[in-house]
Amino acid sequence: MSHVDTNQPEGTPTWMALTVPRPGEAARFYGAVFGWTVEDDLFLLGDRVAAGFAEGPAAWTVSLATGDCDATAKRVAAAGGTIAEGPSEFGDRARVAVAVDPVGARFGLWQGRELPGCQVVNEPGALVRNDLTTDRPEHARAFYSQVFGFTLDGNADLPELDFTFLRRPDGHEIGGIMGSTSGSGWATTFEVADTDETIARAVGHGGRSTEPEDFVYGRMATITDPFGIEFGVIARR
Repeated sequence: MSHVDTNQPEGTPTWMALTVPRPGEAARFYGAVFGWTVEDDLFLLGDRVAAGFAEGPAAWTVSLATGDCDATAKRVAAAGGTIAEGPSEFGDRARVAVAVDPVGARFGLWQGRELPGCQVVNEPGALVRNDLTTDRPEHARAFYSQVFGFTLDGNADLPELDFTFLRRPDGHEIGGIMGSTSGSGWATTFEVADTDETIARAVGHGGRSTEPEDFVYGRMATITDPFGIEFGVIARR
């Protein structure tokens, strides 16, 4: 699926929001890297919304879809998380909240109204994946299963890693949880047509990058934007 015109099923990563201290500089960087254009506080890929942006502390924040933001916020609290902001109306676009899970990872809740979330995904220049890395993976797995009804599934492709797929009740994979010693946070990966060319554009406009690596799912790298925010890129096989 590339184009999204209706609200995603419960728990699906559905919205990406960038906050930075200098939005104009961010617009130039991400425009160069992904070909995004700007309309108000939105990044567009072609004529479809790829993400949102605003002034604030430097971060990419993923929001998970919900059919009832208030009810999901209550489940977050009951499962040991906290609600940092909301629930509240985000204009006519959505009812939203910001939560922090029991391992300290921040994420949003998005109940789409006029905007279902990102209108383009799973194609070059768009969101393709979100995974949670944490030094307390079992706590995170229990929390997200309780809140969103996810089932857990191991990854036979990566037997050496402490990695678990998160699947919606319909079996669709929405991401994963990776055991790590580097703290907790949701990581974002964007699809690209050519990883090496994307790295060159990022570095040429003030970013940094790891060396690209051929992985079981494609050629990957981690890019750091001019504000110190990391995100992944992958040219899928």
